[in-house]
This record gives sequence, structure tokens and C-alpha cells, in this order.
Amino acid sequence: MEYAKMRAIAEELGTHAEQLEGAWRVEIGPSGPILAMMCPSKRHEGTVRRICKQLDEQLLTSHAGYICANGPEIEHPALGRMRRPDAVVIPEDVLDEEGLAVDATQVLAVIEIVSPSNPDNDYGQKLTEYPAMGIAHYMIVDPRTGTIEVHSDPCRGRYSRKDPYIFGDKVPFGAWTVETAAFRRYGRAGDSPT
Repeated sequence: MEYAKMRAIAEELGTHAEQLEGAWRVEIGPSGPILAMMCPSKRHEGTVRRICKQLDEQLLTSHAGYICANGPEIEHPALGRMRRPDAVVIPEDVLDEEGLAVDATQVLAVIEIVSPSNPDNDYGQKLTEYPAMGIAHYMIVDPRTGTIEVHSDPCRGRYSRKDPYIFGDKVPFGAWTVETAAFRRYGRAGDSPT
């Protein structure tokens, strides 16, 4: 199916999702448009916020005019893919453009926080789609296990480099560093950061 048709279906699903109870998102994956319920926990959202805040501070000097944003869709029409990462590093001015999605060629990095209900998506499909889109850096933060993977150096639709870390590490991520001491694992209330 051509991307324009998939995009039209995705927009219809998005309109339908606005009428549903709960939070929903639409993505375009290998099998076409997908409507998925979002149930991000407070710990998931807290981790996204901590990462965005740290990267925003560093982007002021490393990449003036760029921000770490939570939520905009990114798309690559030639690949027929549209995803909504937990956070993206993009030029701030693209958020003032017309349209619904950011062109993937403008994305410097993506961050995904693994959800307990669908970990295979972040470690599987997205791990092949993001390098195919030309996105240089991909960080997977997994609060289930307290681990982090940083993928970089896209080549032939795959990342050629993978660096593992654990919560508490200072994690190199492209031109930046993410301090993870305050990251929380999923689990019982009051769990400490590691």
C-alpha cells in the first residue's frame, strides 16, 4: 500500500481515537497503520521529562536551535513509516510548520522508554526502522530491568554500534551525556533508583 493511502487511514484512525476513552496513538509500522492504547505510567513520564530537560540544557551549546521534544510524530514516507517516539531531538522551528509529522531526516536522535506491555516494539521494529530512517542515535531506556542501550552509527538499515548501561551510569548519547541516577524502575511504590 502506498504511503499516502496509509497516512490517510492513520489520520482517520486518529480522528476516531479522539472519541475513545483513554489515550491512544496511531503509528504506521510494517503492516500499515496501527491504533494502540497508551498507558504511560508516572515513572515512564518522569524518565522522559528527566531526559528532555537534560538534553535541552546541553543542546543550547551543542546544537543551537534544537530541542528535545516529547511526542511529535516522525515520518519517512519513502519507507512507509510513521512513529511517535517518547522523545526526539529536532530543530525547534519544525514545530511551527504546517502538517502533522516531522520529517525523519530532521531528527538527530530518538528516545524510547520501554513499556511493560509492549517491549518488543522498542527492541524489534523500531530498532530496524530508526536507522533505516537515517536517525543517528537511538536510546532505549528499560525501567523493567534498569538497563539502557545506546545505538548509533546507522549503516545499511541497522545500527552498527550498541553500548549497554545501567541505571546510575552517566550515559554518552551522541554529543550529550544523560545522567541516570534519578531514573526509577517499574515496581512497588517507593522503590529506589536502581
